[in-house]
Amino acid sequence: MAAPARSVIAPTVTPRQDNESLPTLFSRLGDDVMQLFDTKMSLLKVELKEEASEYARSGALIAVGGIIAAIGFALLNVALAFGVSTLLADAAMSQPAKYAIGFVTAGVLYLLIGTIIISVMKGRLAKQNLIPDRTVEELRKDKQWLKKEL
Repeated sequence: MAAPARSVIAPTVTPRQDNESLPTLFSRLGDDVMQLFDTKMSLLKVELKEEASEYARSGALIAVGGIIAAIGFALLNVALAFGVSTLLADAAMSQPAKYAIGFVTAGVLYLLIGTIIISVMKGRLAKQNLIPDRTVEELRKDKQWLKKEL
């Protein structure tokens, strides 16, 4: 996919005269710096708009993919429950009871898998240090420096 063309304002260059005074030069320098800043800000705005639209488009496609995956997951659960009920074909039970056992078995299986995942992730989170060590160290240094200065 080709990137869309960017329209950025090109800076205009004024011809330099040899006998310009110092205040005039500083004035031109200020104007040129402001023009450069405006150009950079225009470029930043264009880039941010392009990135935002790309993120929005990708987010929408992720949502569509998530919906399709959820439908597939639901169908897989139904198939698993019917598969378990098929294993009980020779049991002396009514068909609705076999289906119920199949769905309960599938539900218990997912509860077990979910519990294991939650336990493992809870353990990993408990091990993580949520304090930003470098920032805290920099703040301590700043505090010591301020105490010395005051």
